[in-house]
Amino acid sequence: MTAARQLFLEAIAAPDPAIDLAEAALAIAAEEEPDLPLAPYRQQLEQMAEELHAQLPVEPYPLRRIQAINRYLFEQQGFHGNRRAYYDPANSLLPRVLERRTGIPITLSLVYLELARRIGLPMVGIGLPGHFLIRPEFDGTGIFVDPFHGGDLLFEQDCADRLQALYGEPVSLRPEYLAPVQGRPFLARMLQNLKGCYLQSSQLERARRCLDRLLLLSPDDRHSLRERGILSCHLEYWPEARQDLEAYLRRWPDAEDAASIRHLLERMPLAF
Repeated sequence: MTAARQLFLEAIAAPDPAIDLAEAALAIAAEEEPDLPLAPYRQQLEQMAEELHAQLPVEPYPLRRIQAINRYLFEQQGFHGNRRAYYDPANSLLPRVLERRTGIPITLSLVYLELARRIGLPMVGIGLPGHFLIRPEFDGTGIFVDPFHGGDLLFEQDCADRLQALYGEPVSLRPEYLAPVQGRPFLARMLQNLKGCYLQSSQLERARRCLDRLLLLSPDDRHSLRERGILSCHLEYWPEARQDLEAYLRRWPDAEDAASIRHLLERMPLAF
């Protein structure tokens, strides 16, 4: 096991609300870039929080603090959503987001959440379909923040409008869309995004490593188990492919694609 994988396992060992998302995200990046030193990025987050803290208003009202974070993060530091190269894998790696000051919704949300946590403003992620927001962790606030769009403050109807613009048709804003996303689900979404970037550029080995970590987060993730088995076939990792696909059939023998998976197993080289 690599040092980066061990670091990831240690980071996700805590219960979901207690998982250090930044540390886990750094571990994800360390596996993608093994020579990357992590200490400078930890220090950068701490320094940013110190600079922000010095600019906080005297009044501890959440909205005032959100406005202070927005000014610091987006106006002074220049963080912004990467619309020009959305599917660049670097957008999903926290160190590169901190260096380049650009990323996708979930990684910009992570930077925002880390700053908010360090100044004592509890916030949580909100995993809309195809987009990611954050909100203060207080009941009844009704306010959402969109880090990808410069910290725009949104209400529920605005969230529905964002989804409509994204999908080109009216979208019903289901309650589960606005449920908090913390810990393992948050990291799983990061890894799914990174995996998608790698698949788009045919980097199958890197995509497979994302699936390794998705299964560490959720061993009962049937879709990731199946996908890892199929990717292993494409990479001609026959023993690993057979192990995953046979495990898939044992655990979900009545899956809709069970017949096609059995057929795939039958076609594998018998030497393995």
